[in-house]
Amino acid sequence: MPREREILRSASSPAATAGFRFGEGGQGSACTVKGRALSFIPPPALVLCRTEITALMDPVAYLAAVEAGFRCYASGDASVPMPMHIPLQDGGFHAKGALVVLDRAYVALKVNGNFPGNPQRQGLPTIQGVVLLYDAANGSLLAVMDSIEITLKRTAAASALAARYLARADASSVAICGCGEQGRAQLVALADVATLKRALAWDTDLEKAWEFAREMQEALGIEVTAVQDVRDATRRSDIIVTATSAQTPFLTNDCVSAGTFIAAVGADSPHKSELAPELLARSKIVVDVLAQCVVMGDLHHAIDAGRVTSADVYAELGDLVIGRKPGRTNPEEITVFDSTGVAIQDAASAAWVYQRAVARNVGTSISLGAL
Repeated sequence: MPREREILRSASSPAATAGFRFGEGGQGSACTVKGRALSFIPPPALVLCRTEITALMDPVAYLAAVEAGFRCYASGDASVPMPMHIPLQDGGFHAKGALVVLDRAYVALKVNGNFPGNPQRQGLPTIQGVVLLYDAANGSLLAVMDSIEITLKRTAAASALAARYLARADASSVAICGCGEQGRAQLVALADVATLKRALAWDTDLEKAWEFAREMQEALGIEVTAVQDVRDATRRSDIIVTATSAQTPFLTNDCVSAGTFIAAVGADSPHKSELAPELLARSKIVVDVLAQCVVMGDLHHAIDAGRVTSADVYAELGDLVIGRKPGRTNPEEITVFDSTGVAIQDAASAAWVYQRAVARNVGTSISLGAL
């Protein structure tokens, strides 16, 4: 815990917190009952639903938040414990948390349920959950947020951030493998950082790919085409995004052309896998956080298969953000961003949401812990 104590010591100083704008009553207060002083009453917390969060944030804001989170991590101003996973027959739960120092020190804890069959079986979203945002200096709860929007958009923002460093400068085509909500968020985020002219959509459910193509072509004004064979999409694309719930790799060496950037997004738990170990072995590998990727995600499976080791990983994304290492250095190299989804993304994004909500008087105030 020494690192965490040092982060909090510097973050809780007056200089570190002076710039934050509190809402009315944001500092908390003390009270008395019958002349007897009671303990400090925490400030009200905000409850923010998905529609409120959507109105507060856009892809540019998420990109800035996620970039700040990875910069903090690479600079030693964040701490990310390993996540917890609870597997269930039809899905599972993830619990992730992080400390990140932005304008002040925040801790965010996120619990997500991930049930891929929900849309068809229950008419419910695949991902449901909540983000709890705390003041790390005193433990006060700042906000309770619906996690669906944050999870979708922060994941897409990380891919867009990685594309800045790892995609070719002239990249103009993208293959989206997995045409769910995450695939949509990925395409929107990438369109903000690359001059896209064409997108190819593939899904095991071809009807979903057709629907995706129609919707996204209208939304973005670029050519979006559904394809039946994954190789028809990936071989012709400068950027590939894998955002599926696959448990067996489908993206193999023969699916990928030289110079491609791959954002491997779907393998966010130990049993999921999208990229063949042989593909990772021939690629420049960048991960979100190495300690997490060696136990979950596509790197995890490539290590288990004996095709790579952790020493073969080129960098963490934060290393590229702070300039510790360059990104793409060869137009012909295949670059892979193994995105397992780390809590610094949630913490930084939630802090951004909270700051905007306070400034714009958005959300419902609740008081927890008051006597």
